Amino acid sequence: MFKGLSNLASLMKNAQQISGQMGQLSETMKNRRVLGSAGGGMVEIEVNGLMEVLRCRIDPQLLTGGDREMLEDLVLAAVNQAISKSKQMHAETVRELTGGFSLPGLQDALNKFAGTEEEEEKDEG
Repeated sequence: MFKGLSNLASLMKNAQQISGQMGQLSETMKNRRVLGSAGGGMVEIEVNGLMEVLRCRIDPQLLTGGDREMLEDLVLAAVNQAISKSKQMHAETVRELTGGFSLPGLQDALNKFAGTEEEEEKDEG
């Protein structure tokens, strides 16, 4: 019984530390950047860790080509890649902040947020 109380006290102490660190997470994520690209780099989308699109670069050759559907597809692919990278970066930063401390359900929540849960299930199947 006392061991359980000790574990609970430790959990509460760690939870308070993590809570303080999570307050810094938003500012940290706002300043981190990832790049999504498509078409061999002809379309690039820059996103921060809050998944805000910061920049879009389209190679001028795509604009003169006149293939609107291809350009739309490339922009979508680049945006989706950037968002996926941003989610992964966010999850990794949370793991770093928690110092590997395990909270029940934390890993599942991080995997779900990062979109890696489905990939892991596909790999297993």
